[in-house]
Amino acid sequence: APAAVQDCRCALRWVIRNADKYKFDTSRLVVTGSSAGGHLALMTGILDPSAGLDDECPGDEQLEVAAIVNFLGITDVVDLLDGTHRQRYAIAWLGGVENRQAVAHRVSPLTYVREGLPPILTIHGDSDSLVPYVHATRLHEKLDKYGVANELLTIPGGGHGSFTREQTLEIDRAVRAFLERQGIP
Repeated sequence: APAAVQDCRCALRWVIRNADKYKFDTSRLVVTGSSAGGHLALMTGILDPSAGLDDECPGDEQLEVAAIVNFLGITDVVDLLDGTHRQRYAIAWLGGVENRQAVAHRVSPLTYVREGLPPILTIHGDSDSLVPYVHATRLHEKLDKYGVANELLTIPGGGHGSFTREQTLEIDRAVRAFLERQGIP
């Protein structure tokens, strides 16, 4: 940490920078991921440039996305590092990083919630033992507080990505409907 976040922001910059060459429609970019990937999708789409995490690949492109689809993503690294929901993987990720509390705060999506963010769909099982469901609810509440378009799809009894066939079909329908509501068919 924070290299993974920096890598994702660099990848987004590359896509935007090369949009004309590869015929990308940057008005329809959606970032998505599951678990750690959900965390990185959130950070890629909502990071405030003033955080200083874009310095690895500087440029003048506006790093914006049309929407974020977050499956089971971590929203509060501080909580997983030393909080109520402490997890070994968070400790391993930050390891012996100097000022690890400050770094954990810098790579926590909750740190960057503010007005004007792209729409966010969060999908999370309420029985997730790796990324606590409260991470999803806290994100949803904070996004609502700032008036950011967002939805939380709770999967009753869903663990960390372990969903039934019916739940998976429900998730697929929800993602498609969410993107259509955002004008991204």
